[in-house]
Amino acid sequence: MVGQDLIFISPGGFMIYELSVVTKPELGAEAHAQIAEIVKDALKGFDGEVLIADDWGRLALAQPYANGARHGHFHYFMYKSNTQANTELTRRFGINEGVLRTAIFNIGLDEEKETLVKNFKSPLSKTHRGSVLDNKNEDDDESGFEDMEDDRRKFAKRKSCWFTAKKIKADWKDPQTWNWLVSEFGKISPARVSGISRKHQRFANAAIKHARNLGISSYLSNRTADRA
Repeated sequence: MVGQDLIFISPGGFMIYELSVVTKPELGAEAHAQIAEIVKDALKGFDGEVLIADDWGRLALAQPYANGARHGHFHYFMYKSNTQANTELTRRFGINEGVLRTAIFNIGLDEEKETLVKNFKSPLSKTHRGSVLDNKNEDDDESGFEDMEDDRRKFAKRKSCWFTAKKIKADWKDPQTWNWLVSEFGKISPARVSGISRKHQRFANAAIKHARNLGISSYLSNRTADRA
């Protein structure tokens, strides 16, 4: 089956990208290991470099794919390259029968490489497990809230941006940063309700869209993917 691809093209030159590849979980260990080799080989032809290769393993999808798949084996990569390499990666995974879905995201400039690698973490990862919120002390702002959900509600009431106060952005691979904006029926809270800025509302909408495309978030509820 041909994977579905969501690609955000940047200007020419080297940029830092994220690649998520979801494969059929029933594939053997050798086939899963081959995914990393495909990425390395594709980037080699464009002087690209793999910065992080992280096997998240088998996850239960928040919502089944159109083909009925309810589980997927997730592979995450952060790499430096150009848009030509993205085209080649899309082509290779598009003809791979074991791939259910792929997505490529532009996340920064080449000079941001070290910071992006250092700060990488995700609740979905097994080896880099964590959230950007792990390092955010709830006392960083003047409110001094002890409970995160209470924190967000109070920010919404006073119409100040929770993301700006925490100095973070919504991240598709970190549901803790955006799932609080999704209702039990899958509706995304608008900025006038959540109190976040228009800029961060755009970031959150994009993160949720990416997560839904990969099956990490449901279109119909606030359910997120978890360990199968």
